[in-house]
Amino acid sequence: QTLLVESGGGLVQPGGSLRLSCVASGFIFDNYAIGWFRQAPGRERERVSCISGSGAGTNYKDSVKGRFTTSRDNARKTVYLQMDSLKPEDTAVYYCAAQWTVNSAVVSCDQYGSLYWGKGTPVTVST
Repeated sequence: QTLLVESGGGLVQPGGSLRLSCVASGFIFDNYAIGWFRQAPGRERERVSCISGSGAGTNYKDSVKGRFTTSRDNARKTVYLQMDSLKPEDTAVYYCAAQWTVNSAVVSCDQYGSLYWGKGTPVTVST
């Protein structure tokens, strides 16, 4: 069974930090780039970050650059999203998604090209 399971969301004050985890099973993890996406109430889903299969390449949405860091541990089939200096506008449900890539160096995470999705973990940034 193919699964992606997110965890680590919660309520945090502005300026605080959270670390999200995404654990995969049921597919060859190293062959997939993993993206973090988020969807706030009443808004479209947007990509936050992407990491290549090898973990060597990453990219980020402009508004989170310098605050969010994605990493992966292929031995544990886990991808992380470290979120620092959180702002109220970061409030959303966060999803991880896996996109097959031709080689492990490719950084490509498109929500329409992602094959597997988790069910999401909610993040609320508020006083």
